[in-house]
Amino acid sequence: MKNTLVIDLEAEKQEILKRYRALLRACKSTLQKGDKKEIRKAFDMALESHKNMRRKSGEPYIYHPIAVAQIAAEEIGLGTTSIVCALLHDVVEDTDITLEDIEREFGKKTAKIIDGLTKISGVFDYNSSLQAENFRKMLLTLADDVRVILIKLADRLHNMRTMDFMPRQKQLKIASETIYLYAPLAHRLGLYAIKSELEDLSMKYLEPDTYKYIATQLNEKKAERNLFIKRFVEPINEILAEQGLSADIFGRPKSIHSIWNKMKKKNIPFEEVYDLFAIRIILDSVPEQEKADCWKAYSIVTDLYRPNPDRLRDWVSSPKGNGYESLHTTVMGPKGQWVEVQIRTQRMNEIAEKGFAAHWKYKESSNDNGLDQWIMKVREMLNNPEANALDFLDDFKMNLFSDEIFIFTPKGALIQLPLGATALDFAFEIHTDVGAKCIGAKVNHKLVPLSYKLQNGDQVEIITSGKQVPKEDWLNIVCTAKAKSKIKSSLKEEKRKIAEQGKETLERKLKSLKITYNTDNLNKLSYFFKLASTQDLFIGVAQGRIELKDLKDYLASEKEIENRGSGQNDHQQIEALLNKVKGPESDILLIGEDMQRIDYTLAACCNPIPGDDVFGFVTVSEGIKIHRTNCPNAAQLMANYGYRIVKAKWNKQKELTFLTGLHIIGIDDVGLINNITKVISGDFKVNMRSITVDTDNGIFDGSIMIYVNDKEHLDMLIENLLEVKGVTGVTRFDA
Repeated sequence: MKNTLVIDLEAEKQEILKRYRALLRACKSTLQKGDKKEIRKAFDMALESHKNMRRKSGEPYIYHPIAVAQIAAEEIGLGTTSIVCALLHDVVEDTDITLEDIEREFGKKTAKIIDGLTKISGVFDYNSSLQAENFRKMLLTLADDVRVILIKLADRLHNMRTMDFMPRQKQLKIASETIYLYAPLAHRLGLYAIKSELEDLSMKYLEPDTYKYIATQLNEKKAERNLFIKRFVEPINEILAEQGLSADIFGRPKSIHSIWNKMKKKNIPFEEVYDLFAIRIILDSVPEQEKADCWKAYSIVTDLYRPNPDRLRDWVSSPKGNGYESLHTTVMGPKGQWVEVQIRTQRMNEIAEKGFAAHWKYKESSNDNGLDQWIMKVREMLNNPEANALDFLDDFKMNLFSDEIFIFTPKGALIQLPLGATALDFAFEIHTDVGAKCIGAKVNHKLVPLSYKLQNGDQVEIITSGKQVPKEDWLNIVCTAKAKSKIKSSLKEEKRKIAEQGKETLERKLKSLKITYNTDNLNKLSYFFKLASTQDLFIGVAQGRIELKDLKDYLASEKEIENRGSGQNDHQQIEALLNKVKGPESDILLIGEDMQRIDYTLAACCNPIPGDDVFGFVTVSEGIKIHRTNCPNAAQLMANYGYRIVKAKWNKQKELTFLTGLHIIGIDDVGLINNITKVISGDFKVNMRSITVDTDNGIFDGSIMIYVNDKEHLDMLIENLLEVKGVTGVTRFDA
């Protein structure tokens, strides 16, 4: 029997009104004549169309659109049109209201934004990914109106904040998508506060244990930290006041996600992460004094505390591509620990917190805006009609998170490129034709190859030749999406020409073998030669890789594969596998002894062992692959192929052993290796497959591949190894 919710409708009505009033208060500063009426009209429409719907938590659905509108107004600073769109962002998708109704009531602009926010419905190609297509559709509208993305981010933020009632499967998928796409997007649009919160919330669901651990640690040290900040800031405040600079100074703890990233990157425990917080100095300056004031404050801080010369970042002189301006330095605090100090003005701070929306406010004063250039780039990428949505997504993703470097042309013009860009990227950035004909470059007057990685401040001159054409291996050299898509399209053009020749040759050869030239036979041929498409077949023939004798082999084996068409089998295989796994009652895949009927393999990228949190991913050719939920590839798989993911959990089993790796570091001591191997093979009766050890100046560094039964077994082993004298750290690593 289902427990019925007792709902006090009157109280709910009051609550809805209360939330609506709070929303109006949040957008008070931007309201103009007639705006309140528009917002009311949108609110009434949303209230009416969602009236019988509830969220997973049991609350009235309308709470969600109001919250999204509130985030858009308060945390991003958007105006009335956006508030209206946020209130109505789900009505077209979830209710009977159509885009025509919205256009009639609220005009074309609103209807266009809401269309950008509505998911694609209907049929789509199985080899692509619905999530990627939806994302691409949203970005198409971004090129016309950035508000689409901003409202989508507000929607995503509210969903992430209220995800407790979702099934675990859904939580994983949504959190993966967030960390893979939406957090980088917020970063790119300069919404740092939202980016950090999205990362933290994703981590809360993807890595719950680590998240809780860091949060508790941060909490315990709070009082101690506050005292330190107070002492650190006092002298700075005094001198700032003496010099007539008015400023707010506060310490801000780093986000949990960024602390965890640091732990992973440097392979250190929480206790050794020193910069757990940053001190932020926000100056109250007039626009013409901003730069001078920031540097004045910098000199005050560095007079008091010694700076780390390698850690000065000046984004005041050349702002980041998303408009971020600030001066960062790391100084040695009074207790011998490094402290990051960020210096900026109130205008810069508002741009850092609210990103894009704050830009418009200051637009007149700011010179050419990096964000506009970025949107131009997105537009260029979207204009490439042939790109498959998944390729597009990966290219796009690359351009989101990268830091910029500044490169000069021979005449001294400044060009921004992502970190890691090569001379070839620079050539394509200047012009497609320059890129396609590029044979080399001069960096700071020295000759370098195309693959040369550019450094900040390089001056680059491109050398071209009329005979050059883009090559396949260029794709491994470039890292900007623009260069990638241009190279891909010229390669396609090249391939098309070769395929045309191959097609004619193949037709003649098939005629001589009395094989009818038709689509069905071409598909069978491609399948026989294990080629992805008929175009590859034509190219193979043109380049002489497929000859008459190969075609005769095909004829001989044709009898066997009479019944196997190609084309649609991937789709059906996946469907069949999914149905087989999910079975009639449960959608949980049990891994263990009763899994004989399903082929599964353990993914080599993360080597899962029993006890790990895992999921199954349905592949086309290798059955089901089991990955750990914190596998480096998990976020991408869940974000792009949500429909191919199946829940998986381990059955108890003791007979089987799984390979995993342990990385051991310590102080080298006589007999240390002996003691380690004794614990492993003696006490735990565990088999070792390989052991590599390196000692350098008394530091011991070893990697051991061992067979264990499950996670519990492994954790106990790690615990015991840590007790061996001289061992300072033991971590598990993936293959």
